[in-house]
Amino acid sequence: MYHTNAMQLKRLSGNIFLVGMMGAGKTTVGKMLAQALGKVFVDSDEEIQLRTGVTIPHIFDVEGEAGFRQREASVIQDLVLLDNIVLATGGGTILNEESRVALCCNGIVVYLKSTIHDLWQRTRHDRNRPLLQTADPYARLKSMYEQRDPLYAQVANLVMPTGKQSAQSLVFHLQQELNRFSEIKSQQPLRSL
Repeated sequence: MYHTNAMQLKRLSGNIFLVGMMGAGKTTVGKMLAQALGKVFVDSDEEIQLRTGVTIPHIFDVEGEAGFRQREASVIQDLVLLDNIVLATGGGTILNEESRVALCCNGIVVYLKSTIHDLWQRTRHDRNRPLLQTADPYARLKSMYEQRDPLYAQVANLVMPTGKQSAQSLVFHLQQELNRFSEIKSQQPLRSL
């Protein structure tokens, strides 16, 4: 558990962490949001690839999902210590409890929430999604969504439905929500959690 100054630390770090399913738009929205806010954009999957020198699908092929999740958790622990970043996390980042705690304690967490239908439309032709390379990728996506949705909601300070709006519109609305969130939180006294 973290206490009294956790909310203050979240605000002071200037960090915004985007969570959500694959295909929710974390990378696209994250890049645009970082540019709009004058922050540095970081993608945890890209960081894993930089550190290993291989693609995410290759890591899955060689080490399986468990090996990838260990690498991902390690990268998250490092990235949350940076300041003034917009971080696009991998869709499964929140499966690791330590990663959930690290995200919650070190920045404002935004859940980009999409419907299963929208996620399917965005990911069904993407061959770089190792978890969807199954006999029934739609069923796999639905199962992952049902497992992960409560975890995203648990860590989120803000939930932003993605819907059919453009990325520009989503970023504009997200900036408004972040401003509201910061104003409300700055007026509240700090308390133990």
